[in-house]
Parts: sequence; structure tokens; C-alpha cells
Amino acid sequence: MFNRKKKLGSQVSAATTLISKETEVMGDVKFSGTLDVEGIIRGDVIAQSGKDAVVRVIDKGVIEGNIRVPSVMINGSVIGDVFSSKHLELASRAQVQGNVYYAQVEMAVGAEVNGSLKHTVECVLKTDRKPQLASSIAEPLAQVESAQLKS
Repeated sequence: MFNRKKKLGSQVSAATTLISKETEVMGDVKFSGTLDVEGIIRGDVIAQSGKDAVVRVIDKGVIEGNIRVPSVMINGSVIGDVFSSKHLELASRAQVQGNVYYAQVEMAVGAEVNGSLKHTVECVLKTDRKPQLASSIAEPLAQVESAQLKS
């Protein structure tokens, strides 16, 4: 009985949070479990450290901020960068204005990404607003940061 609870803890929590239509959230949202967005979030969406989480931006949902969540499903709009360490699904009505960093991606006909798609072998999601990415893109990012500091 006790072992069963431990096994369930490693999966996505059954708890689902809904940001419903006509609801607007101002500020960052930090969560675990599942977050369904039908309204608007003006801020970053961040999975709690060490937790498996899913965010679903439903049909007319909007996130104006960065997303740092292991599993992401988008069928609405995102204005910001998306960091997905497990699975990213871009449905037919998805619109992303920003860069997308993913381990696995599924993209339907009609989905739009106005930014770059960058495959990462491993993407560590951090809540300090600076993700550590796999070596395939970490070095170029370090060079850009170094150039910015010099100017």
C-alpha cells in the first residue's frame, strides 16, 4: 500500500488547474500536475522543480511569457520562449512567437512557430529564469551572453 503511493508520485499528479475562459492571470505561475489554459496568463509558466508536469494551452488560450515545463501541448497562442524537456505537441491552431527548445516534438499541419526550433538532448528546467541546456546549444548561448556583457 505504501509502495503504491511512491510509484504514483513519480507520475503526473491527478490534480488539474484550470485558467478558464475570460480569466486573466497577471504574474508567474508555478505548478505541478496539469495546467489547462483557456484564458490568459501574462507571466512565465514554470513547473515545480523535480515534479513532472503538463501544460495545455487550449484553443483560444494565451500565455504571454516563457514556458518551462516538461510536457507542453499548445493549440492556442504563446508569446515567449518554450522549454520542454520531454514532449512538445503543437496542434493545428498553435501559434508560438518565440524560440522553442524541445526533446521530442509533434507538429500538426497549420501550427506556426515564429522563432527557431532547437532540439536538445536534455533540457534542464530551472526556475531562476535561466535554463541550462544541453551542450548542443549551451556553448552558443554562452558566447552570446559573453558578447552582451562586453558591450
